[in-house]
Amino acid sequence: MTESPIRTVRALLGGRAGPALGAPGRADLDYAGLRAIVDGLAGALAGRGIGPGVQVAIVLPNGVEMAVAFLAVASVAVAAPLNPAYTEDEFGFYLDDLDAKWLIVAEGMETSARAAAARAGAEVLEIAANPDAPAGAIHLAGEAAAPTLNGPEETALVLHTSGTTSRPKIVPLTAQNITASAANIAASLALTDRDRCLNVMPLFHIHGLIAAVLSTMEAGGAITCTPGFDALRFFAWMREVRPSWYTAVPTMHQAILSRASRNAETIAEVPLRFIRSSSASLPVPVLEELEATFGCPVVEAYGMTEAAHQMAANPLPPAARKPGTVGIAAGPEVAIMDEGGTLLPQGEIGEIVIRGENVTPGYQNNDKANAEAFSDGWFRTGDQGAIDADGYIAIRGRLKEIINRGGEKVSPREVDDVLAAHPAVAQVVTFALPHPKLGEEVAAAIVLRDGAVAEAGEIRDFAGQSLAAFKVPRHVHFVDEIPKGATGKLQRIGLAEKLGLA
Repeated sequence: MTESPIRTVRALLGGRAGPALGAPGRADLDYAGLRAIVDGLAGALAGRGIGPGVQVAIVLPNGVEMAVAFLAVASVAVAAPLNPAYTEDEFGFYLDDLDAKWLIVAEGMETSARAAAARAGAEVLEIAANPDAPAGAIHLAGEAAAPTLNGPEETALVLHTSGTTSRPKIVPLTAQNITASAANIAASLALTDRDRCLNVMPLFHIHGLIAAVLSTMEAGGAITCTPGFDALRFFAWMREVRPSWYTAVPTMHQAILSRASRNAETIAEVPLRFIRSSSASLPVPVLEELEATFGCPVVEAYGMTEAAHQMAANPLPPAARKPGTVGIAAGPEVAIMDEGGTLLPQGEIGEIVIRGENVTPGYQNNDKANAEAFSDGWFRTGDQGAIDADGYIAIRGRLKEIINRGGEKVSPREVDDVLAAHPAVAQVVTFALPHPKLGEEVAAAIVLRDGAVAEAGEIRDFAGQSLAAFKVPRHVHFVDEIPKGATGKLQRIGLAEKLGLA
């Protein structure tokens, strides 16, 4: 378990020099300027009585202003970033659930969050930006006061779980949780003040906030915050910004690869030190194509909100990387547990459990969920997997996603990996299709590569070469696009309903 010497968000910004934050087409903001802006925002928040323990919702477009607002709020209060694409009713739910009495939006920004805040009795605070100043130069009008900074044990960030099958749970993360995770990520990637990250991940999500922004701050490096992922603009940003790395989800990597051949000059001109992938399983063929295209290692990491993102990662060369695994423990302790709470030996399949200083102390106002999630100090991730003799972790899938075909258990990720190796397949998601006798049947939704042709029977025959007969999808559905969540992750649970097949 790695211990972070820096245990608060504000402390991450201290003692740093050089460029800190940037945006395409904007001059960089250096660390001294960033500290001044964060401290100014903190004082303005304190002037309104906002301090430790006060939950402040943030609804801002993806970009550098969102990064600065998050750093400021998380330094003195509880940052609650929300997806700007939510509807008014969704904003209302989250504001009520959080009991947030403050909402930060951009000056002049049209958003239904304003109406939701009025309904919830939350006061709207408008952040003003100066487009002629360096990136991230924002301020909040009003009388300032001396802020009280968050201590390590104060909650600095709250996020909701996805809530795919039940009411979303509130995940509180302390300043220590998120700075420990940032330190773990920076260490596993060997980040330094010479690195620059090109961020394409949304900053209302743990992946973007911790793996991109805070890990960069931990190392004293620089980060360029884009307005959001855009495969059509990615290589232009890359040429302008000249990053040493980026982190993304697999669907984003695949979209980047689809445009890589026409941007070979940029790839050669701007060599990346590594590429990071997380938040969903990266198919091995995609990993191999990324490495061949960019000429650098691809580091697949394993994260979740309750762990302030990172739990494990494949190490950088010269250490061994094992495609198809999520690497070795990279921060918290990781083990495998059976249903009764007994830790299992290497090679045995069970539930992946973790413990460490980056792990949430427990869900907010949810004793039932905490009783189910924690066992003898270990947090149950809900993922099924095993750890091999070298300590590398292989994930078989979410326990709630395992397909139960008449008593035969099928890991959808295992089927995904096999189908993804078919030369005609661009994307695949294996999912459960309701069956009147078996309970569930194995099905797969497939997006074909541009210009490729394949028949369902051909796909099943291909799968049958590597899989037992009961694991071969009985139903293969070709689609133009597989439904994705707000962060670009392919949606597996409820896919039968989304495709109109249930």
